[in-house]
Amino acid sequence: MGKSRTKRFKRPQFSPTGNCQTEAEAAANGAGSEEDDGPAAELLEKLQHPSAEVRECACAGLARLVQQRPALPGLARRDAVRRLGPLLLDASLAVRETAAGALRNLSACGGFEVCDDMVTKDIMTPLVALLKECSAGLDSNEMSPEEKKDQNRNSIENIANEAVNVLWNICECSSRAVSIFNKEGCLEIVLKYLSRFSTNVDLAISVAYCLQTVTEDNPELLKSFGATALHVLESTMLCPINSMEYILLKTLIAGTVWNLKEIIPSKSQAEIINAILKIISEVLEVDAVEVVIRMKEAETQRLKTATETEEIVQYANGEDLIEDDEMEGISRKRKVRRKTFISDLLPPTDKELRETIALLTAQQTALEIIVNMCCSEDPSDDEWEELSSSDESDAFMESSFSECGGQLLSPLCLSHEIHTALTNYLIPKKVFEKTSFPNSVAVDICSRNPTWKPLIRKMNTVQCRALVCLQSLVSLLDVDHLGGAPGLQTLAQHLSQLLFSQPDFAKHDEFLEAISSALRALLQTMASKNIPQCITPDQLMTLCKAGLHSSNIGVRVNVVSILGITGSVLAKEVGTLETLKTIGCFLLDVATKEPNLVVAGEALDALFDVFADGEEAERASIQIKLLSALKEFQPVFKVKIRKEGRGKYSPEQLCVLDNVKMNLRRFVAYQETVEKRLTS
Repeated sequence: MGKSRTKRFKRPQFSPTGNCQTEAEAAANGAGSEEDDGPAAELLEKLQHPSAEVRECACAGLARLVQQRPALPGLARRDAVRRLGPLLLDASLAVRETAAGALRNLSACGGFEVCDDMVTKDIMTPLVALLKECSAGLDSNEMSPEEKKDQNRNSIENIANEAVNVLWNICECSSRAVSIFNKEGCLEIVLKYLSRFSTNVDLAISVAYCLQTVTEDNPELLKSFGATALHVLESTMLCPINSMEYILLKTLIAGTVWNLKEIIPSKSQAEIINAILKIISEVLEVDAVEVVIRMKEAETQRLKTATETEEIVQYANGEDLIEDDEMEGISRKRKVRRKTFISDLLPPTDKELRETIALLTAQQTALEIIVNMCCSEDPSDDEWEELSSSDESDAFMESSFSECGGQLLSPLCLSHEIHTALTNYLIPKKVFEKTSFPNSVAVDICSRNPTWKPLIRKMNTVQCRALVCLQSLVSLLDVDHLGGAPGLQTLAQHLSQLLFSQPDFAKHDEFLEAISSALRALLQTMASKNIPQCITPDQLMTLCKAGLHSSNIGVRVNVVSILGITGSVLAKEVGTLETLKTIGCFLLDVATKEPNLVVAGEALDALFDVFADGEEAERASIQIKLLSALKEFQPVFKVKIRKEGRGKYSPEQLCVLDNVKMNLRRFVAYQETVEKRLTS
């Protein structure tokens, strides 16, 4: 399959703090009901106010406002980017930080079009200037006294963190931004930030995300990685793990180093691959359930201790020396007073929640890196799930269809170094363990706390990435490294149990696509090695019927392919006539009625596989009148490709469809000989 990083995932966003929170939030909350863009206009107007505090509050309000999608068009009309850009270089450090935060949220929430528009409106000029000023500020030793220097240095690092996030988001969406990154020497700047990982892991993580993005498919930038730059990356990969956030940092840098493989000398390839997979192995080895439980207990204890400490302070101040008849009034007073505590203005679960999110994100990233290591370069990232299986269509040139098979993509291959490292670090076993559903204990803990509840989604995402990763490993590794025939059968039973233990599996597109991809690759491997398959015909039809109702093209392609793989195995067995007839009618219905030509082509390929050989298959094809149905559909399919193909499908997909069209003509000729032989 292609690289797993094909989607733009929602990014962590800027959370403005300070005295202007209430006012700004009130303005932002009213955005949806105002037809005249009142809050946007007011906030943008205040960006020019002579008071730095007012400008800061306006930026904070915009940081919230841009998170509301209906507000984005109004902000674009009022040229919010051009108004915010100059504030990146404002005299006030607080304004710089909140302006960068507003742009960070805009780039994260706005998507590709907004980010591209930000580049068009020249946001990169003040952004790069800000990054350079922050870099120079961190080098300055002129601040005094020492406490003031430390305070300013922390503020500069916070600004740099927001700015790097803006840079990361924009570069992920815009090739023009990446080009500017290359030309302006941004690599040296962000590497300087990264080198501060021991004192500011948040900034280092932001840089690591940015580096992983800009080093992907960027030969021009790779030339800039000299010995000093590589040393910074190496030092980060070797940093001690002081928290889960350092695990995430090391994983992201491992992904960046993999992107640099083209500039690594061949004599060092094995060493680098082992270093990357050692980190990935350690990340996947951590039990997320234990971490969730431990972190939740730590949070509970921390909050309990904080409460007790606060009560002691109140008692020492005489606040608890009250008479019984005063209790009700004082309780109300204390409740109001507690709202002013600094700790009450911060998320109570911040520390432990951040740690847990960091681990789950690290595991997700590690699984994505494995897929990237396993993938072939073609087709492109956003086409892998939509291509039909016709890579072996040349088999139809032969008189017999007995060898006809199909895979989603061209066969993948692994270098010896990667293959060895994957098996030495037990990666297949660790990936397999991550494919299970999130532990019920961890889910229960998270579901009982609103701030922890989003972690359930995060755990489900890790499971889906593991299933996608499993697909790659099954397609690439030798059967012996997957546990032989018994190991593959155990894996098939595991995937079946995952799938059919969930009565509503069809409602979860991401899970269904991931598990159907893994099951497809597994059944293909088992069929090629003549290993008995474990999925029953009833389960098969349940999966296919549910999958065909999915709006996800990848799911629909997978399920008809699975049907073809299983049908081709059954065609060689005795007593499968009725099952083959059911499969044939189902695939024929999909081929002739499915509106998407890629799915229809996959269904035709599956028909070719099922009815290519075997006495039972030949008898079934006669009884379902396969030949006459295909002869009638053949000109229709040809016209659909000609009329719809050029506008809706990529050149690669059209090439696949042309192969299917050619194979359909040959298969019809083959079926004519079969029918003539059986009916004469």
